[in-house]
Parts: sequence; structure tokens; C-alpha cells
Amino acid sequence: MSTDATAGVDLALSNELILRLPQARALGLEIVSTGDGRAEIHMPFAAQLVGDPETGVIHGGAVSTLMDTCGGAAVMAHPLVAGHTATISLRIDYLRAATPGQGITARAECHHVTRSVAFVRAVALDEDAARPVAMATGTFTVPQLRGEAPEGAA
Repeated sequence: MSTDATAGVDLALSNELILRLPQARALGLEIVSTGDGRAEIHMPFAAQLVGDPETGVIHGGAVSTLMDTCGGAAVMAHPLVAGHTATISLRIDYLRAATPGQGITARAECHHVTRSVAFVRAVALDEDAARPVAMATGTFTVPQLRGEAPEGAA
């Protein structure tokens, strides 16, 4: 893995994840950091992401996509996990509306990995980091553990 030492960003993971996910590109997601089972992804504010023009608040669907993508990135950045992942389940609790005009940053941690399932916790924050916008828990597939032969290999 190539890592930008100053920012702590795994460049291969960043490029692959954002390029492979059309919704990540459409939302303008930017990977801030990944590594050791953690990920941080920023979604800049954009007028097309507003769910309610009267309030100017970013749509909850954009927030859920951000948190889902960040959770998957945390799994892929876990030292035991090899390969891509897919979401099994994702529960999001919306705590408050994001502040209009502000971007949102998600931080996720893959806190437990079994042979087939990874468990993730995530939080979404705007510029008021003391008051989360949303919190999430999720499970993701584990395609293969590092050092293990792929399933079905002889």
C-alpha cells in the first residue's frame, strides 16, 4: 500500500474507492485518512445535496451514503481484511440537522473482525464537532483475511 506520509492517506484505497463508486463521485467525497481499521471521509457542502431548499440542510440520503462509504473504507483499511467489502447492515441514528452551508465529515472504526463479518461504528460531524449529526453501526462482509487462501482455492 502506498501511503502519503504527511496526510496518512492510502492513495491506492482513496483512488479505487472513489473511482469505483459513482455515488461517491457524485457527492464529491474526499478521503481524508485511512489506516489501521479507521477511515475519515469529507463531503463538502454543495447546493445539489440540499434536501429541503427552505432550510438548506443536506439530504439524509447523502449523509447515509457518506457513512456507508466511510464504514466500508474502515473495513478495507483493517490490517486483517484483504479485498473489497459490501454492506450487510447499516443502522443510522440522525441526531440533528447538519448546519446549512457546512460540509460533513464521517469517521468510522472497524472495531471487530470475524472470518466473514466486520463490525463498524461511525459518526458524522459538521463544523460543530461536539454535536454529532448522526451515528451509525454496521456490519460488512469480509471477503478474505490477510494470509488466508481465497475461498475455493486448492
